[in-house]
Amino acid sequence: MIGVFGGTFDPVHFGHLRCALELLESLALVEMRLIPCRQPPHRPQPQATAEQRLAMLELATSGQPGFVVDRRELDRPGPSYMVDTLTSLREEFPRSPLCLIIGTDALLAFDRWHRWQEIGELAHLVVIYRPGWRGQEDLGRAGRELQQWLSGRLVTDLAVLRSAPAGKVLFQSVTQLAISATDIRMRTKSGRSVRYLLPEAVREYIESSQIYRSV
Repeated sequence: MIGVFGGTFDPVHFGHLRCALELLESLALVEMRLIPCRQPPHRPQPQATAEQRLAMLELATSGQPGFVVDRRELDRPGPSYMVDTLTSLREEFPRSPLCLIIGTDALLAFDRWHRWQEIGELAHLVVIYRPGWRGQEDLGRAGRELQQWLSGRLVTDLAVLRSAPAGKVLFQSVTQLAISATDIRMRTKSGRSVRYLLPEAVREYIESSQIYRSV
């Protein structure tokens, strides 16, 4: 199985990296592909450039077996729609199970994603949750069409994901690290330290490049 972990990574921090590592291990993934987004369709544009975010991600993951930094969204013009990314990955890995990693907030808004129903034909969804998630009670806040789409797809057995290339939804707990990229950018802009919130190599890159100081 191959993990697909997308994001702006503006900047990448320990919250991203710890989550990705735990899923690499707990799902027994062959690899976890970290895919920086060029142009997010549902959120403000990143403050760091595409190449800066790529450089930070490469520094952060250097030497970690199983982590693969994938730049396909940076090389593709226009909005970075996940359905296009998964279509590209499916062409590259036609028989491998693909596991798209998303959070619970993203799941509840999943029916607003571009061609969202096609995503289930290309990959499994692995939904990461943290303390406070109330399962079926919170899923009741999803739209009716999304609830119907989820019906019959929810599984609890990891073996089910391995048995098919796509189509299922698995909830997986991860360690909660309350680290925010927005907070890191604000701290950097105001001259406060961001040490221990992200890898030291990334902190040094931000400091030397003055990425967020003038924003």
